[in-house]
Amino acid sequence: MESDVIVVGGGVVGLTTAVTLAERGLRVRVWSRDEVTDTTSAVAGALWWPYRIEPEEAAGAWALTSLRVYGELAADPERTGVRWVSGVHADTVLDGLGSWAREVPGLRQLAPEEVPGPYDVGLAARLPLIDMPVHLAWLRGRFETAGGVFERRAVSGFGEAAAAAPVVVDCTGLSARELVPDPGLRPVRGQLVLVENPGIEEWFTSADAGSSRTTYFFPQPGRLVLGGTAEEDDERTEPDPATAAAIVARCARVRPEIAGARVLGHRVGLRPARSGGVRIEAVPLPGGGRLVHHYGHGGAGVTVAWGCAERAAELVEG
Repeated sequence: MESDVIVVGGGVVGLTTAVTLAERGLRVRVWSRDEVTDTTSAVAGALWWPYRIEPEEAAGAWALTSLRVYGELAADPERTGVRWVSGVHADTVLDGLGSWAREVPGLRQLAPEEVPGPYDVGLAARLPLIDMPVHLAWLRGRFETAGGVFERRAVSGFGEAAAAAPVVVDCTGLSARELVPDPGLRPVRGQLVLVENPGIEEWFTSADAGSSRTTYFFPQPGRLVLGGTAEEDDERTEPDPATAAAIVARCARVRPEIAGARVLGHRVGLRPARSGGVRIEAVPLPGGGRLVHHYGHGGAGVTVAWGCAERAAELVEG
């Protein structure tokens, strides 16, 4: 197959970008080192919310674009993996959020007595919650329906892709640290615990300011996802038992029934954070080709995926 574009990377950012390009009529191939369900994206929680992402103004606009798309996809949750779910962001106030928050329907400051657990400040919201293994498989199917081709292929440099297509899109996440190379990329380790859901229907989050700890739980089909951590420059990919126990304990302070829930498994992912924020930039390649960098989304790749994909598509076509 002759290609107009090769997207390197098969996580949520790469697949969403590939779908956007293929549905604009371009001949697109995705080269991914891993199956979509084995990528870092598959580990994500994943609640729509602009979290640990810069630049703030652009990220807010990208997130709102994605919110509108996820709202449409939530009409068919079994296929797309996207559902509207209510919940609470503890330790969060409306005045502390960016301008994007004014465009999120239903955000409401809670009275102290309404906030669950050992918290007295929080926001109520109804937001898209994405079952990532289902969503990633659906994205791949949508991409292939649009004529795209998904290939398992690792690369050691972008020259390999440039030899096969005039435009290459770099959606390699943390691997861009070596491939570009970009020393501004750093891992932020996230550890999760999966447990049987004891009947919890709402999500909850609290980010401990200045700490590597976070507290959240997300009700997903067949499981409750507990988190988490945000450990900068920690590249361990094996679950830590002490960390897992601490995660369960923090979540149980909010909902005590979690303490007795049967553990189903553990997950670890390395978020690709970048000094200076997300990079979406086109650079020339030898021979007249174009390389569009599209990485550095940290823990908010799901939240901004569709908005960022539109911006990357503009650079591909431009």
